[in-house]
Amino acid sequence: MRRTTMIIALIAVMIPSTATADDLSVDEAQHALRRGVEYFRDHVSIEGGYLWRYAADFSEREGEVPASATTAWVQPPGTPSVGAAYLDVYELTGEEYYLEAARETALALVRGQLQSGGWDYRIEFTPEDRKKHAYRADANQSDDQDKSTPDDTRDKKKKKRPPRNTTTLDDNTTQAALRFLMRIDRALGFQDQPIHESALFALQSLLDAQYPIGAWPQRFSAAPDPDKFPVKSASFPDQWSRTYPAIDYRSYYTFNDNTIADMVDLMFRAAEIYDDPQYTASAERAGDFILLAQLPEPQPGWAQQYDAEMHPAWARKFEPPALTGAESQGVMRTLLRLYDRTGKAKFLQPIPRALAYYQSGVLPDGRLARFYEMGTNTPLYFTKDYQLTYSDDDMPTHYGFKTRNNLDAIAKEYDKRKNSDHPGSAKPLTELNKAPRLSAKLKQRAAAVVDAQQENGAWIEPARQRNRSHIPANAPCINCQTFSDNIVTLARYIAASKNSR
Repeated sequence: MRRTTMIIALIAVMIPSTATADDLSVDEAQHALRRGVEYFRDHVSIEGGYLWRYAADFSEREGEVPASATTAWVQPPGTPSVGAAYLDVYELTGEEYYLEAARETALALVRGQLQSGGWDYRIEFTPEDRKKHAYRADANQSDDQDKSTPDDTRDKKKKKRPPRNTTTLDDNTTQAALRFLMRIDRALGFQDQPIHESALFALQSLLDAQYPIGAWPQRFSAAPDPDKFPVKSASFPDQWSRTYPAIDYRSYYTFNDNTIADMVDLMFRAAEIYDDPQYTASAERAGDFILLAQLPEPQPGWAQQYDAEMHPAWARKFEPPALTGAESQGVMRTLLRLYDRTGKAKFLQPIPRALAYYQSGVLPDGRLARFYEMGTNTPLYFTKDYQLTYSDDDMPTHYGFKTRNNLDAIAKEYDKRKNSDHPGSAKPLTELNKAPRLSAKLKQRAAAVVDAQQENGAWIEPARQRNRSHIPANAPCINCQTFSDNIVTLARYIAASKNSR
């Protein structure tokens, strides 16, 4: 009987709204927006934090992997992405309710900040789970507890595994959290002490973690010893092992998943928000690392990661030391942005050589290989049991060993700049378009959003098949990315409608 009741309730939730959206009014859009945010805050949030997706009946919850009801996810499109959407809505509508929603989410991130300065992929909220992490917000409390613990108990505690204190820059995790915190810090006039202190502490930690050469690692727990990381240009090793060495690669200089590109963007935004040149200098040092990391002819591209000798190096068992056709395109776009912000021609100089090199390696289907072998320039792949091979007949499906080719678009952007006398752009990076145009496309999108909303305020869609997902494919699902997109669309429609009067 209970199961039947749950199924009937789930079907009822999935019935679309009967409100017509053919001629959407501002009042209808405002009502849908408020109802959607209220539902998310009241039913989806865990203390202001969010995951990635939820079964419509909340029987399953997921970030990149399944998670509990007391876990939030930092890695986008989790908590920072939802918070940024709330802040976008506030800036578009001016309604304080949405600023408070954004602040609530910011405070969830403050509670998840590690003592190393940044964030892990996830935040735990139960007291027992929080003990496993070195959360900065809990540091004073932990110190007080230790002082009141008998000596023999403290000795036993010292033998336990230390709390997790590893900041990750992988997958835009810490960068996304900090970008959002900086934005809301400014929106709150830099007067919210927990948020302001959290943002500045994270920025200082990232400055401290930057290597002398200008790069960052994928993850860190403390600042590096500069004597162990000399400044030198990239070069090819005399030899490299085709067997996965299973060593810790987290300290390597990392382009993988656009880590350094995200850091350059973050530092330029920090310089703008806090009017502090040390962040601009950090971004430029990262640009200088990109120049040093370009490998010599006849393969003037970039690797995913480098060891301290500036040789391409192994990371995971399917990421060999090689030139990369994926991240290198992001590297070239980062060089263009560095030129735009600084006006320094040195950031354009590596691009023509790299474009010519990667154009020579385009695959028959027009894409680029993720990996090109050092010396031979032959595309490298892996079999499903992770054996390095030249054949693409038996590749794992969880990783893109072939990647989109955006070289022509990058070349066009380079051509726009190569002959310009450019002093550096003062165009703000963090300014939201507060006066969107009321176009037919925006009207259609807003109408579709309202029409798809359920009576309870949720937006429910079929779940997509994912690795490691516990939510079955096509099962009714609440998706944080969809929610964020939908509320910003409604806010843009509201702002555009009011501006067009």
